[in-house]
Amino acid sequence: MSPALAAAWALLPDYLGWHVLLSASALLLGVAISLPLAVVASRSPRLRWPVLAFAGLIQTIPSLALLALFYPLLLGLSALFQGLIGHGFSALGFLPSLLALTLYSMLPMLRTATTGILGVDPAVREAADGVGMTPSQRLFQVELPLAMPVIMAGVRTAAVWTIGAATLSTPVGQTSLGNYIFAGLQTENWVSVLFGCAASAVLALVVDQLLGLVEAGFARRDGRRIGLGAGALVLGCALAIAPIVHLGGKAAYVVGAKNFSEQYILAELMADRLEKIGAQVSRKEDLGSAVAYRALAAGELDVYVDYTGTLWTSVLKRQDNPGRAAVLAGLTQELKRRDGVIVLGSLGFENAYAFAMRTDRAQALGVTSLADLARAAPSLTLGTDIEFLSRPEWKAVDAAYGFQFKAKRSFQPTFMYRALGGGEADVISAFSSDGRIAADHLTVLTDPKGALPPYDAVILVSPKRAGDRRLIAALQPLVGAVDVRAMRAANYSLDRDQGKLTPAQAARTLEKGFR
Repeated sequence: MSPALAAAWALLPDYLGWHVLLSASALLLGVAISLPLAVVASRSPRLRWPVLAFAGLIQTIPSLALLALFYPLLLGLSALFQGLIGHGFSALGFLPSLLALTLYSMLPMLRTATTGILGVDPAVREAADGVGMTPSQRLFQVELPLAMPVIMAGVRTAAVWTIGAATLSTPVGQTSLGNYIFAGLQTENWVSVLFGCAASAVLALVVDQLLGLVEAGFARRDGRRIGLGAGALVLGCALAIAPIVHLGGKAAYVVGAKNFSEQYILAELMADRLEKIGAQVSRKEDLGSAVAYRALAAGELDVYVDYTGTLWTSVLKRQDNPGRAAVLAGLTQELKRRDGVIVLGSLGFENAYAFAMRTDRAQALGVTSLADLARAAPSLTLGTDIEFLSRPEWKAVDAAYGFQFKAKRSFQPTFMYRALGGGEADVISAFSSDGRIAADHLTVLTDPKGALPPYDAVILVSPKRAGDRRLIAALQPLVGAVDVRAMRAANYSLDRDQGKLTPAQAARTLEKGFR
């Protein structure tokens, strides 16, 4: 078995357990909401259209966007509850994913349940009324049993949709089979991507077949089939969820990471040090920049690595650039004062946004700086990571140089470099600590106007862990211990085409270099 496949199998119990728990919870909650609504819709033509239209409207929202929208909403509600009653709730991970997937599951169940109830033969209803049944007796003893095969068809569709959409819960901090896919796409680990897709597909097929057995049992009035299908589903869920059930045990820390190679490595580096002191550690990866900081400030994450330029512009909304040391000092003071967030210190390297071109292309155009790039921009295509064009850094550098690119395209960071090599982009918003800059022989353009702020990698600690001497003592040795050359080598060990390492292996290799 290859190392990549072995690593994927090792992660399966955790990823599958959370995926099953999330999908099953969303589906059960969806059934609990949809069936009563379907009964109401079947009884009242006036309410039928609004109910079905609302469910249909939810389906028009991309599932990833629906998942993302719930996080800030729940974060605001948690803060409100904290102020009113002194207790908030977790807004990251399971809860926003559960609510979004529940809404996403409702349309097929609402439609089929309403159709099934309305499709009961009127003569059967009249017979039920004729023998003196009350409306509730008629519903539970006649209409729902007759409609159940149709209802189960909707449940089967909803189950497949929910299992598939649950893979998209990773960016809001929920562990799922999507972790294989998001991390694999970023590091070009196609074994991980295919493993995640296959696991999700197999899970959906198995659940669909077992629900199909239940559906056939209702259609044939065969209690044995219903019991066999339902029993297998319950047993399967219990076995899948068992590995993630933790009863007591060691104190747990939550280590966060954004969605690129360097972040995976640094998260593993911190997690490894915490595990060595006997702590239980969970990881929340593939988070967006805004989500990661909000989660830390709210106590949803305990620690993660961010960059001074990102915090300076996106969190503090500053547009000036007083210099590397002043930015770090200002952030340390202001984040603690405003949010209670502790800047433990810089890891020792900077990962700045840096515009890069293929050396032959830059030489042919005579481009060495961003000022030169502005002159050549009308004939060039800019490639960026997914969030760069919406960030304050882009607005600042665009205002300073007045770029007028022929086209702008966004990519996952790994594919951004591929686009540059393949000619789909002429210049990219690269990262200065990325090993692919040297490996691909790229030219980094200078910034003569100083439009881009510094980007020291800093360890951030949540307010609730500010006094945790155990955590701080474990992570303090990392401050100033990582130089940019070591970080570039570690990053490239994940991103290279052959012999790539896992994030955990790259973290261990990186740590050996500064012991």
